[in-house]
Amino acid sequence: MSEQKRAILGNVPIWDTINKIPGGVMVVPLFLGVVVNSLCPDFLQIGSFTTALFKNGANALIATLFFCSGAQIQFKSAGQSLWKGIVLNTSKVLFGVSLGVLLAKVGGPGAVVLGMTPLAMIGCMSNSNGGLYTALATKYGTKTDVGAVAVISSNDGPFYEMLFMGLTGVATIPLMTLFACIFPIIVGMILGNLDNKIRDLLKPGMMISIFLFAFPLGAGMNFNTLITAGMPGLLLGLLTVLWTGIPSYFIYKLLVRKENRRSCAVGAAVGTSAGNSVATPAAIAAVDPTWEPYAAGATAQCAASVIVTALVTPFVVNALYKYEERKGLINYDLPLASEDVDDGESAN
Repeated sequence: MSEQKRAILGNVPIWDTINKIPGGVMVVPLFLGVVVNSLCPDFLQIGSFTTALFKNGANALIATLFFCSGAQIQFKSAGQSLWKGIVLNTSKVLFGVSLGVLLAKVGGPGAVVLGMTPLAMIGCMSNSNGGLYTALATKYGTKTDVGAVAVISSNDGPFYEMLFMGLTGVATIPLMTLFACIFPIIVGMILGNLDNKIRDLLKPGMMISIFLFAFPLGAGMNFNTLITAGMPGLLLGLLTVLWTGIPSYFIYKLLVRKENRRSCAVGAAVGTSAGNSVATPAAIAAVDPTWEPYAAGATAQCAASVIVTALVTPFVVNALYKYEERKGLINYDLPLASEDVDDGESAN
């Protein structure tokens, strides 16, 4: 191969193109995963390392992300990360469960508004995508914003849903599930604070794991999901962004001091539905059979919301960040988290 051909092949601007898309480091591989799983799903089931990475690798890679992120949380800044996490998680959960619980109280489990059921609303609106939040916080926020995922990740599962669905008789509180979710972060935090070299070693792992876990996450979805869920699924995704992301932006602005934040746009990064929320309706139905007839429809709507929010939320966060830039509201004294991860990549 000639030197000219090598130069051409070695300068395809794939990474630069990805970074022109808000949240592209996750959205692009996520979309490719959906495409592959929709057009040739059997290919990802050929076994060995291919299936392990590209089909079944999401959870392990997300755990890697949390482990590497935890290592970047220094004890001297853990207080800010903890406070930001509490603020955003509380906002996300309370706004997320409010509409579904209210609808269930008024009309019961079978109530429907614009095709959306209480189980679907509760199942996906109060779960946030920790991986996407971390990607956006890395690009638009500070280290302490990234560290907030230690608290925010606690909503990735049925814990809060079951807690707030006490009106149905569901009282199971899986504390071990919460501990299992944050344990990789705790281990990473301890190692990173004991040895600065370990912290530096794990820095690149944040962006690498974000880039890698998005594909298998998408490979668990299918474009048919959107067809099955129909317009209600699309509406649920948009409602999740607007009803949980936008209020969280303002609550972050209200409760986090100016000197401790670079941009409030990070607050809107919780306006997503976690991939695990797809399993929430079935988990709730398994505990309380009253909800079982509505689990299948809610599952499809939650899956649609995962896709919609993953695509829409980055654009919302980017738009809010650009708005704050125009208004002179960005605190440039605080560096972007990405400046410590990928040698100075700035928000697009």
